[in-house]
Amino acid sequence: MSRYAGQSKEIHDCTSKTGVLLTNLGTPDSPTTGALRRYLREFLSDPRVVEIPRLVWLIILHGIILRVRPKKSAKLYESIWTEQGSPLLVISKQQKAKVELALTQKYGDNVMVDVAMRYGNPSIGNALERFQKNGVNNIIVLPLYPQYAGPTTGATFDAVFNKVKSWRWIPSIHFQSSYHDKPLYIKALVESITKHIEAHGKPDKLVFSYHGMPKYFLEQGDPYYCFSHKTTRLVVEALGLDKDDYVMTFQSRFGKAEWLKPYTDETLESLAEAGNKHVAIISPAFSADCLETLEELVHENKDIFIQAGGEKYHYIAALNDQDAHIDVMLDLIEPHIT
Repeated sequence: MSRYAGQSKEIHDCTSKTGVLLTNLGTPDSPTTGALRRYLREFLSDPRVVEIPRLVWLIILHGIILRVRPKKSAKLYESIWTEQGSPLLVISKQQKAKVELALTQKYGDNVMVDVAMRYGNPSIGNALERFQKNGVNNIIVLPLYPQYAGPTTGATFDAVFNKVKSWRWIPSIHFQSSYHDKPLYIKALVESITKHIEAHGKPDKLVFSYHGMPKYFLEQGDPYYCFSHKTTRLVVEALGLDKDDYVMTFQSRFGKAEWLKPYTDETLESLAEAGNKHVAIISPAFSADCLETLEELVHENKDIFIQAGGEKYHYIAALNDQDAHIDVMLDLIEPHIT
């Protein structure tokens, strides 16, 4: 049996075909303890996600975390689950359908589009296999994380190249590392915030909440913190906000290590205690609403703000499948179609 996977030589003379792969982090197959255990095992076993000595971490993961956390996480997922399934996957499929329609109308059958998750299903490996079987010789990978981070974009790179390194014929591959400062992305965020303010009024404080990461990653050279700050600065400048109109925070910390600060939950509590009655919160790092937005931001952090004395709390939804967001994706994809 050959060490490398290949297709029939009949594809050698085929017309150039591009495969576009949209990726996101992942989701369990269902909101059950068993499904969460499988998902968390894969996710938390990735050294891109947890960088402590391997043997020590595996003992903690299998001896403690996978015995306790799946049940708790399942309840949280159950609270946001829809009839169609996981919100992240549902929205990702909607994004894929719109991107596919736009590209098919322009390029016909010479482009195929798929969606995959770094952890869980549908998998990156299966999507790439479909590209290979369909004679794709140009692959565009668009991880839908605007701000590069090792545990997200970097982990996606690992999955893609761990798969194709076993192929006999390696196609051309374009991998989008980041788009945190792309004009159309900034414009889409500005339009979303502007529409919200027009509908609900200007808040006492606009909160930019980004997914957190251990401070150690920043100290070791991960650009996520800096890219997040640049996104915020560009949006704030476009909106014409003063420095007292907004605050930038980081959410979703895990474990005992110090993470990027300031923390979203602590900041919201402090804002309410300082007399801010109305906040609006947006999370630019999320391209699709998921557990961290629909549960953590919509409910958990709202409760913290209200209990500390706040009165009005609004979550500004992720860009999801808004037309302006699809335009961002097309702008990133089309220059690399051959």
